[in-house]
Amino acid sequence: MPFATNSGKEVVGMTPDRLRYWRPTKGALPVMTLLLFCFLLGCLTGLRSLTAPAVVCWGAHFGWLHFAGTKLAFLGRPVTLVVLTLLALGELIADKLPKTPARTAPLGLSARIVLGCFGGAALATSAGGNLFVAAIVGVAGALVGTFAGYRIRRDLVSRAHLADFAVAIAEDVIAVAGSFLVVSHI
Repeated sequence: MPFATNSGKEVVGMTPDRLRYWRPTKGALPVMTLLLFCFLLGCLTGLRSLTAPAVVCWGAHFGWLHFAGTKLAFLGRPVTLVVLTLLALGELIADKLPKTPARTAPLGLSARIVLGCFGGAALATSAGGNLFVAAIVGVAGALVGTFAGYRIRRDLVSRAHLADFAVAIAEDVIAVAGSFLVVSHI
């Protein structure tokens, strides 16, 4: 499997045609920094499950993340970008509907765990880090983000008497802006 070393300069296992699409990262990303970003992206996945994967695609589109020559190369394709962006927008709208189940329900929680894992693995793939550890850290972040986000939103609505719609919009802004901030710094 092609990968970059921590220095971001040496590529192993790349064929010449794939190598021309590969770009090294801006510099060596320290392991703990990468894991922090994986955890943060996981937390943001806990807030809005499809926002982080859509932003990862945007990161590939903008050239912040590099997946050429990897099994995640499909993230750089326009069709993936459009589909995930539309799904994320649909989730942002559906979250405001009264019949939407809690994010801690089995289906929502499962999606957040899987997509948190995916987000961590995607960041590690682009940065040349350890996929397994990054995926586990992404899952941990997704669990923290899911339950903390649920509790904070519930408390802001019930105890602080804020409008649920306003809190949901603020949560949307945090999820989108935070995801772009994390992905742009890999």
